[in-house]
Order: sequence, then C-alpha cells, then structure tokens
Amino acid sequence: MSGWLWAVGGVVAASAIWASLLFATGGFSSEPSPDSAGYAYTSDLCADTSMTPFEDAHYKTKASTGTASKDANPQHSGAQLKSLDTMTCNISFEQDGASTSAYSSTWLYNTATLHKEADPTPEFADGYRSYEKQDTSVGYKVEAVPGIGDEAYLVTRKDEGSTSSSSYVILGVRDGWMTYQSTWSSYASSSGSGSGSGKQPTATEVATMLKTSATETLRRLRPER
Repeated sequence: MSGWLWAVGGVVAASAIWASLLFATGGFSSEPSPDSAGYAYTSDLCADTSMTPFEDAHYKTKASTGTASKDANPQHSGAQLKSLDTMTCNISFEQDGASTSAYSSTWLYNTATLHKEADPTPEFADGYRSYEKQDTSVGYKVEAVPGIGDEAYLVTRKDEGSTSSSSYVILGVRDGWMTYQSTWSSYASSSGSGSGSGKQPTATEVATMLKTSATETLRRLRPER
C-alpha cells in the first residue's frame, strides 16, 4: 500500500510541476494567439500594390515633382512595432485624356496592418458600419463584400447634388489578424466636363477596381506566393 501511495504521490507531484510550467510559459493563458493568416511585413507596400485595374481604366502614376522624398510618387512607409506592423502606400494618379485646363486630383491610399496583440475582429465591422451613423451633411452607404478575406466592407460616399465630378470609396478587408484598407479619392472640377477631359469612373467602377486590386495585392503579401 505504501508503494502505491508513493507512486500516486509521484504522479501528483509531476502533474503539479507540469502545471506550474504551463502557467509560467502561458500554456493556460486565455489570450488568443495572433492569426497572421500567412501575411508578412513588407517595407514597400507600393511595390506589392496591384496597379493593373487602374491602368486598365486609363489612369497612370503622376510623375514625381522633385527629387526630395516628400515629392516622390508613389510614397510608401512601414514600421514594425511590438503590438503591430504597419504598411502604407499613397499614389497620385492622372487620367489619360484629361483636360489640362481643369483641376483634378485622384489619390489611392492603401494601408495594411498585422495585429500582434489584439484581435481586430470584434470591432472591425462596426468601424465601417459607423459611417452610416454619421450625423453630417455627407452620407455614406456601407455594403458587405463577399469573397475577400474573412470579411470585407465597401463604403461609398453619396454625392447627390454635387456640381463637380468626385468620388470617395473605401474598401476594408480583414483576414485573420491582418487588416487592409484601400481608399480612392478623386475630384474633377465641373469645367472639366467638356471636350478633352477624361470620363470619370462611377463609384461602382471604382469599387470594382479596388476589389480587383485588393485581391491581387493581398495575394502578393503572402510569402508563399
């Protein structure tokens, strides 16, 4: 009997040591583990941004205005921090055939974030749904977008009654703990509606461009590509 008790005591002691090790190393931690979904950090998001949909719509990257870094186009930046990795890419476009006498501005702003300590899932949808709740003179429509990541949302600004040709469209994507946002912002003065000006894409056409570009860009951000 004493031998049996000794054996049981040994098992209990071993179990206690194993449990203490798990606690010490976080084995019993309730904190979720980051789900990178296969994405990796890149210091130049512009290099991985798919430009084909915009080029097919007769847009091209504007020439840089100078030699300083602030004059560069496209412009990219990135940072690897303890809680997240961030990547950005800003591109200024010009449209083939656009009138030189009319003012126009077209930008694409892309951001990708790899979250390391906090799961972005609980707040992701509400971050985009909140556009519909804004009590301002500008209205927005928000739609779920199937087929991209774990969830995606399209935000379109309503421009009824505008005297200019403009559009503002956002595509937000979450795949695991990776979040990606692509924002299109364009403006063309009403004087550019005559001969020689490029036809501005509709919000629906912009949304298609953003979705097509995002699908390819996210594929490129996976190391196994």
